[in-house]
Amino acid sequence: MNTFELSEEYQALSDAVREFADEEIAPVSAKHDEEHSFPYEIQAQMAEMGLFGLPFPEEYGGQGGDYFALCLALEQIARVDQSAAITLEAGVSLGAMPVYLFGTEEQKQQWLPQLASGQALAGFGLTEPEAGSDAGGTRTRAELRDGNWVVNGSKEFITNSGTDITKLVTVTAVTGTTTTADGREKKEISTILVPADTPGFTAQKAYNKVGWNASDTHPLTFEDVTVPEANLLGEQGRGYANFLRILDEGRIAIAALATGAAQGCLEEAIRYATEREQFGRSIGKNQAVAFKIARMRARVHQARLAYYDAASRMLKGRPFKTEAAIAKLVAGEAAMDNARDATQVFGGYGFINEFRVARHYRDSKILEVGEGTTEVQLMLIARELGL
Repeated sequence: MNTFELSEEYQALSDAVREFADEEIAPVSAKHDEEHSFPYEIQAQMAEMGLFGLPFPEEYGGQGGDYFALCLALEQIARVDQSAAITLEAGVSLGAMPVYLFGTEEQKQQWLPQLASGQALAGFGLTEPEAGSDAGGTRTRAELRDGNWVVNGSKEFITNSGTDITKLVTVTAVTGTTTTADGREKKEISTILVPADTPGFTAQKAYNKVGWNASDTHPLTFEDVTVPEANLLGEQGRGYANFLRILDEGRIAIAALATGAAQGCLEEAIRYATEREQFGRSIGKNQAVAFKIARMRARVHQARLAYYDAASRMLKGRPFKTEAAIAKLVAGEAAMDNARDATQVFGGYGFINEFRVARHYRDSKILEVGEGTTEVQLMLIARELGL
């Protein structure tokens, strides 16, 4: 990775997932998008390939790979279907990863084998009506009563939280208050593991979204949801800090997904510009179209280098928070810009939902919002500069 060239092992994985995406995911993407249906058959095939277990050790049912391997898979899948890609991304980096990083050995043994195998999905319950970019504004509460956590509150925009195979949601909740050095009271935020079949836990009606229509996303409510005290994930009061780490890593994965979306738009634009003829020649022969596609290629290159760099730093144990923010910023904007330009190349066909570029145009906007908005990434980068 020092030269940004993939090893044979990484390249083989990337090629295999690319072939799978083209042959299995692409043919059904438009159908699931139109029907707003979760692609259980695709999820099952991704599970069979071991994609949900890529970064986890074999002892927990994983493939013994690393986070960069996951990113390569996400990039290839997102070329043809962002909904399928975000199902994998959220299932691993948001669903299973908190258990792996912060769970007790008992929690890992209980949950990771089914999550890493893809037999089950888990959600990441962070965002609330009053706590979006300001995750510290969490209002969901968890009280310790007679050896159990009793959770009350709500969450919004939670991926993989209402499927038939959703088994777990990790929830951030206020578990008390602490006093800062200057005498101010501060919320103590912890994370609680809530099995999806716990009484009082409800995945409300799925959102009617602009894009990612084949991805499962729900608001959640918790009414006296009672789970054992042992369901505390990590140290009490460290929930907010732990989830910030999860978000840092997740931004690299989202950047990989966004790079794939930008690449998919590029490939579609090249194909169409080569085949479509106007005034006796292909439209790609027109300099205006050729230059537009050339800029698309440059954006993909920049986005890929950015997420490769952030992933490399993370795997080497070096600081990567700022690089992850840069990767997410650059790749998210590349996906949106390339979707806009590809739609322009396609003309009227780019406005028809059955065409992939139209789906990318709708899907890509969330890449500038989810896992931290563009403005949050700029804030993190500026903060690192001392501004």
